[in-house]
Order: sequence, then C-alpha cells, then structure tokens
Amino acid sequence: MEFFRIKHDIPFMSWGKYTTTISLLTFVLAVFFLVTKGLNLGVDFTGGTVMEVSYAQTADINKIRDTLIKLGMSDASVQNFGTSRDVMIRLPAKPDMSSAKLSERVIASLKEEDKTAEIRRVEFVGPQVGKELVENGALALLVVSLGIVAYLAMRFEWKFGVSGIIANLHDVVIILGFFAFFQWEFSLTVLAAILAILGYSVNESVVVFDRIRENFRRMRKASVEQVINNAITRTMSRTIITHGSTQMVVVSMLFFGGEALHYFALALTIGILFGIYSSVLVASPLLMLLGVSREDIVRPEKKEEAEALP
Repeated sequence: MEFFRIKHDIPFMSWGKYTTTISLLTFVLAVFFLVTKGLNLGVDFTGGTVMEVSYAQTADINKIRDTLIKLGMSDASVQNFGTSRDVMIRLPAKPDMSSAKLSERVIASLKEEDKTAEIRRVEFVGPQVGKELVENGALALLVVSLGIVAYLAMRFEWKFGVSGIIANLHDVVIILGFFAFFQWEFSLTVLAAILAILGYSVNESVVVFDRIRENFRRMRKASVEQVINNAITRTMSRTIITHGSTQMVVVSMLFFGGEALHYFALALTIGILFGIYSSVLVASPLLMLLGVSREDIVRPEKKEEAEALP
C-alpha cells in the first residue's frame, strides 16, 4: 500500500555530486569540532559521584537543581529515578573534595530545603571505570560497523557493503559533531542512541539496496542511474511513513521525556534525519562511484543456472 504514490522517478543521482560534496563538508566540520572542542563526557565516562535521594512526596526537580547551583554545582545532572519521589543526582568529580564530603554537603543542603530528603545510595565512579567505558564504547561501535559491512557484503556485494558502512559512519560522526559543537553532555544513553541509529540506518540502506538489486534483474535495458533512481522513488512512500512515525515518537520523548531522555532523544532525532539523507543521497551515489553494474548482481544467477543444466 502506497499512501504517497509518486508517478515519475525522481532524478536523485543527478544531485549526487552536490549531496556527496555537502556530506563531505559536514563530515569534515564534524571531525574538526571533535578534534578541537572534544566531547563533553558525562559522569559515566569521566568519573564522579552518583547519589540516589528519596523524598516523602513528589520531588521538585527544579528546586533541587537550584540548590545544587547555589553550591557551585551547575554541571550536576538531576533526574527522577524509578518513581516521582526518587531522584538520581550525578556530580562530576571535584579534585579538592572527596566523594564522601561532596555527598554529605549535598544531602545537608537538600535537607535544609526539605527535611524528608533521605539518601539511599552513594556511588563513586572512578576515572579508571570511565576510561574502560570509553574503550568498550569505541569497541562496540567498531564491532557493529564490521558486522554491518560483513552482512551487506554477504547479502549483496562488497560495493554495497562499502557504500553502506561509509553512509552509516557518516551519520555517527555527524551526531558526534553536533554534541562536540554544542557541548551537549555525552553519556551512556547517548552512546546507546548512536548504536541504535547504526542499526536503524542500515535497515533503510538495505531496503533501498534490495530494490536496486530487484531493479537490476527487472529493468534490463535501463541504465544504472535509472535503476537507482527508480529504486529510491519506489521506496519513498515507505520511507515517509516509517521515518515519520518514528520521528513523532522520538520528538515526543525529546519534548516531554524530561532530562533523563533529552539527549538520548536528541541523538536519535539527528540520527534519523541524517539516516534518511545518507541512505538516499550518500550510499546510492557511492554505489555509482564504486562502479556498481548489472553484472555484479545478475552474473552469479546466470552462472548458477548454467551449472544446474544437465
């Protein structure tokens, strides 16, 4: 079923030079910001103090933040944890104060504002743990990327694998570039969003690649450019419905999910938008640049048929 029926093929590949140039420039800018400004790593990666505080009634998150700001801890993260009465506070490490003294100072100030405040748990995330999380996060991205290349190469052909992973890594670097430029906090939830975007983006690429492979077998007299343009155009209805529905959910989390989901939803929002762009206007032009042809898809079939003949 196509709710958005497009009668004529859209000449996407005629824009390939421009879109790849734009992608290259944004990629270079993202790398530049990553190198010059770096990521604003959260407590999960840098180390610090994590506190769980419970209240007798619904906790006033804004009031707690104001209390921490008065203590000179404007970079602290405050969010509900479990119920509306439980709060998780993440405090970056202070070189001139131990974790125990820091937590005591915070809970004393919170009790002055509300006597029902009760500390449930205090944990200290050391720099070594943060370093291990950074290394494991980078390893996770590498393993996922290699898995995507292997999957696309086996399902289609190596040219599809190379163009697909370049397009997907383009999305990842762009997201990281945004976080570096605006100095948004990069936490484990953001890393989870990036890994989710890798899978989400490759799914869109597979849909387009599947249609390209089908067109190579069906449109035998058409040029490679016509085959790819037709494949992208025929999947546009599915793209609009799928990504539109997903984006509505993610935007809802962004605006109504609170601080706990804010950067997670923000990373997903950026990733989904660039995922559509890269699957259509980065991966497909790269296929043409790598010289994909009908023989890459059809020839193996003919060979198998010839071997099957008596």
